[in-house]
Amino acid sequence: MERDAQYGSLHGRVALITGGARGIGLSISRRLHACGAHVLIADSGVSIAGETPDPAVAEAAARELGERASSFSADLSNPENAAKAVSEAVSRFGAIDLVVNNAAILRDSLVFKGNPAHWDSVLRTNLSAAFYVLAAATPHLRQQIKAGRSEGRIVNITSSAGIYGNFGQSAYASAKAGLLGLSRVVAMDMARSGVTCNAVAPFAATRVTEAIHPANTEQAQYKERALTVSASFVAEFVAYLCSEDAREISGQLFGVRGREVFLFSQPRPIEQFVVPKNDQGAALPALVNQFFASKLTKLETDLEAFNTEPVI
Repeated sequence: MERDAQYGSLHGRVALITGGARGIGLSISRRLHACGAHVLIADSGVSIAGETPDPAVAEAAARELGERASSFSADLSNPENAAKAVSEAVSRFGAIDLVVNNAAILRDSLVFKGNPAHWDSVLRTNLSAAFYVLAAATPHLRQQIKAGRSEGRIVNITSSAGIYGNFGQSAYASAKAGLLGLSRVVAMDMARSGVTCNAVAPFAATRVTEAIHPANTEQAQYKERALTVSASFVAEFVAYLCSEDAREISGQLFGVRGREVFLFSQPRPIEQFVVPKNDQGAALPALVNQFFASKLTKLETDLEAFNTEPVI
């Protein structure tokens, strides 16, 4: 594929993309590669439930991209494999500049029917693996800057489920919310090095979208609309965040739905009161009603909050 001149700053950059062989991950792999980057597609080829790994999935994606692309299919929820993926990018392409943590699985169930083993599996794949990759990659990113290489970029693919919540997604939403916290801390830890870290909540047709089991008519409408949105829009914004143009943007949470790009607020106090001395809680009902009642966050799922026509 020929390099796209729009983001010439990605020419020669080296990207590691987890879950990069299908869905949003594949769109990101394609876009960064088209922008001139060398791409290591790290994808074990498991099902949406995290089962039946298949190395052929990542290998096929790398073959599709051709020159400047390679595959890595070991399970990144093992920290040794995550470190090996980073080492593979460095040894094969000479450096690592861009890290996109996209890999995710689903093991949905209502919390009162929760399976601890499923919880652990989702947290390991969706959150711990991202930490393992970053723990291995960030020393290289820091050292490369000292050697004169341009600052790296980190993008973590989170989910609106981690911000709003959704029925039956305690594990998935917790992991994706954790990615936002991880993104903030990594942005702070790497700020002196000039390495940026941001989170993106995508809205697009993916295996996750296909797996939605609507709980009501509104959620069914959301799913129908979401399945019309190409993942290429998300990939385009990720490419922007990986470019020199986004060097001043870090620690932020974005959403992308077709041509709509959202900048999300992040939890900060919006109101406060002070309990009178020696009150022992007697004043709390009145104070909560006075200061908080009109400002409480609506209990709605992400599917309901974004149940509007996407702009594509």
